[in-house]
This record gives sequence, structure tokens and C-alpha cells, in this order.
Amino acid sequence: MKLLISLLLSIFCFTASAVEIKPDYIVANDGTGNFKTVQEAINAVPDFRNKQTVIFIKKGTYKEKLILAGSKKNVKFIGEDLRKTILTYDDFAQKKNVFGEEKGTSGSSSFYIYGEGFSAENLTFENSAGPVGQAVAVWSGGDKSTFINCRFLGFQDTLYTYGGNNRQYYKNCYIEGTVDYIFGAATAWFENCTLFCKKAGYISAASTADTTKFGHVFNKCKIIGDAPNNSFYLGRPWRPYAKVAFLNCELSAVIKPEGWNNWGKDSNEKTAYYAEYNNSGAGSKSNSRVKWAHQLTQQEFELYTLENVFRGWIPEAK
Repeated sequence: MKLLISLLLSIFCFTASAVEIKPDYIVANDGTGNFKTVQEAINAVPDFRNKQTVIFIKKGTYKEKLILAGSKKNVKFIGEDLRKTILTYDDFAQKKNVFGEEKGTSGSSSFYIYGEGFSAENLTFENSAGPVGQAVAVWSGGDKSTFINCRFLGFQDTLYTYGGNNRQYYKNCYIEGTVDYIFGAATAWFENCTLFCKKAGYISAASTADTTKFGHVFNKCKIIGDAPNNSFYLGRPWRPYAKVAFLNCELSAVIKPEGWNNWGKDSNEKTAYYAEYNNSGAGSKSNSRVKWAHQLTQQEFELYTLENVFRGWIPEAK
């Protein structure tokens, strides 16, 4: 009897879950869905739709340079398999466009997100250009963006958190790279993410505006990698008022004892705000940190809540 009840409950839960995430469009590069390409599905989303549009992407490698326009609001991507659903492209900053001009960092991105309320679950975003300088996997330029259980693969400048007014939430994600592999002006919260450091470099390169209270916040994240010990900084300021905090994180020995870099400008030490709280691991030697960084008090740490950091927006993430 107990077994029967358990089976019925599991069927009910599966059915309820399936109804909850019923896709509006299915993408499959083998032709078994509504569209063969992700961009076709994006284009099919009605402009300025206030309801969520769910796009389910079946397993496969989709080599496309994707653009989610600002008129495509509340779009949700769901991948069939985290490691086998891959959105990828191979542009890089020094690659030439049709006019013989370099694409630049922003022009190198595999995926551009302009639309507000974008969310993604269970898939991989990649720039496959390799170690050739700046090569962005995702240019995330929409407000209220959410990424759950996603992978971001690349080398230099993997994830561009674009836009000083934008709020972005990353949970249970894997992000890898070398130099400045998480960068930009947005307020971005990374919860329980794995940051994989390759070769040597800097995890973050925030360009937070002076009028923005919070920049990049890493909470309960794990910093690992195959980089040599003492080869990575937690961050350096792309712009003078960069703001970054590592809270309750596990920092491996790849992190340099000094922790932070001023990008060759002593003046940045007076304006950038770099903070840590309750970190652990071989790379968390707070007594060796640069003197201009901050070890937060309990009272200061308590200001770091989702509602406070995101100015009232609380992501609907579980």
C-alpha cells in the first residue's frame, strides 16, 4: 500500500512539474521540434509579451550567434541536458568583420541578451574560440536575468555582466576562464556557483558605477581550477568604483595571498570596494590581503541580502 501511494505521488509530482514547465516552443536540430535553430525560436516570441515564453532546447550543439532583442521579454530557455545542450560560437575580439575591422570585446559574444526578465536553466553557453584574447560567451545586458544550473565556458572575458542598472542572478552555475572572466557593470549575485580558474588571471573585473551600491556578489561559491597555486586574483577594477564581495566562499590555493589587484593605478585603491566575509580554504588568508580591501563585520555582512542588493527584486529561483 505504501509503495502504491509513493508511486502515485511521484506520478502526480511529475505531472504537475511537466504542466508547470510546458514549453511554448521546442528547438531540436534533428527536426523533431518546432524549430531547428534557437534563433528561429527567439524570433517567434511575440514582441513585448508580458507573460513568460518557454523555449525547450533538446540535446545538441547549436552553433549560432544569438541575439535576444529588447522586445523579447520574459523568455525562458530550458535545456534538456546540462552538458549536452550547448549554445556556442567562436568569435573573438581581434577577428575581423566584413569591413576588415576588429569585432572588439562586445562584438565577440556568442549570445546577446537585451530582453528584460530572461531566464535559463540546465544548459551550456560557450565561446569556443580558445585562448585568443577576449572571447565572450554571454553578453548579459537585460534587467532581472536569472541563470540556474548553467555552464559558461571560455577563456578571457567569458561572462559580460553588462549595464549599470541591470540585476542578474546566477545560482548553481559553473563559470570558467582566465583573465577577467566575469566582468562588467551590472549588479550580479552568484549563489553556490563553481568558479574554475584556468592558467592565471583575475576572476572578476567589475566596472560598477559610482552611483551603484553593489556590484558582483559571490555567496557560498567554490573557487577551484587547474591554474598554478598563487596565480589568480579575486579581482581588479575595470573602472575606478568597482565593487566586489566574496562571502562564505571556499577559496583554493590558486588565489594569491594579496587577493586583489589595483590594475596598475594607485588611485583605484581609494575608490574600489573589495570585501570578504567568512571565507575558507588555502586562498582565504585574510591577514595577507592588500590593506585597502575590507574584511566585513557581521553588521556590514547583514546588508548583503538579495532584496537589498537587487533594490527590491527577489529572483524566483529555487
